[in-house]
Amino acid sequence: MQRTVPSLPLAPSVKVKLLHAGFQLATDLTDMCPLQLCKAAAISHEEAVEVLQMLRCDTQSPGEAATEGITALDLLHKEQAQGSIVTFSSRLDDALGGGVPVGKTTEICGAPGIGKTQLCMQLAVDVQIPVCFGGLGGKALYIDTEGSFVVQRVADMAEAAVKHCSLLAEDTEQKQALEELTVEKVLSSFFLVRCHDYVELLAEVYLLPDFLAEHPEVRLVIIDSIAFPFRHDFEDLSQRTRLLNGLAQQLIQIATQHSVAVVLSNQMTTRLLNGQSKLVPSLGESWGHTATQRLILHWEGSKRLASVYKSPSQMEATIQYQITVQGFRDAQDEPRPTVESSAVSSPSGNSS
Repeated sequence: MQRTVPSLPLAPSVKVKLLHAGFQLATDLTDMCPLQLCKAAAISHEEAVEVLQMLRCDTQSPGEAATEGITALDLLHKEQAQGSIVTFSSRLDDALGGGVPVGKTTEICGAPGIGKTQLCMQLAVDVQIPVCFGGLGGKALYIDTEGSFVVQRVADMAEAAVKHCSLLAEDTEQKQALEELTVEKVLSSFFLVRCHDYVELLAEVYLLPDFLAEHPEVRLVIIDSIAFPFRHDFEDLSQRTRLLNGLAQQLIQIATQHSVAVVLSNQMTTRLLNGQSKLVPSLGESWGHTATQRLILHWEGSKRLASVYKSPSQMEATIQYQITVQGFRDAQDEPRPTVESSAVSSPSGNSS
């Protein structure tokens, strides 16, 4: 049975405008783009995006997966076959169970300057590492909402990744793969989209399934950051909640149906807990349940730490990392005192 417009979970005023414009069934709206719908129904562009976003999520029947008769063992094999994207920090990869998983959503939270964007760019480079080197040999789509993307930084990370693989090359297959693994190839396999507000972001995510269908080699989708477009210009917070919930559901569907890793960076905000001010991830508690796993980057003095805060398969863990010229890396162990430093501090004062 086809779903009617009055039965859709939309604001009453929007339903009235759709009905007055002659839209009776949900199927009447599915082939329209946001601009066409806002003109045809005399609704705002934001409302048009919300309607189409809701329809895309609503058309995914909850019974479809059950009718396929997939078993838990089939699902396990499928998840294992999809693989993970390494971070170039062996300690973080271990904490995540091998890296950032494909087919799931991962949220990276942290204060400004802690390295969220650095990790996002590192993942966009690492997803392109050839399969023979333990990578996925895929491409990346990077949606920048803050304007913090720096292409030279990606080029530096790509150059370091190419050098790293060249040191590991042993057999003929790896040496042949190195011929195509160049900085220029990495940059040309890196799709970049700039979104200036939440309307552009919602529209971009709405078009993502079509883009991924045309580019099946894309294995990673990054939104850096998810919070920035939604932190301002919202008088109606219930509308923001609806848009975020719809966005979260669509990103989950994109990750599972298109076998891509979806990575979302998120900002931190201050909240009063037990009379004390504490930094917590933005967008509220309900948003915190949407991503499959959550990673929180934070400071401890001058040390950068990454904590696996939420994961369905991994235990909570905290590792130390550093941001180097080459990119996101394991932190070096504390250096031991050298012979020279011991001699200088010798009680005898003898400098020889």
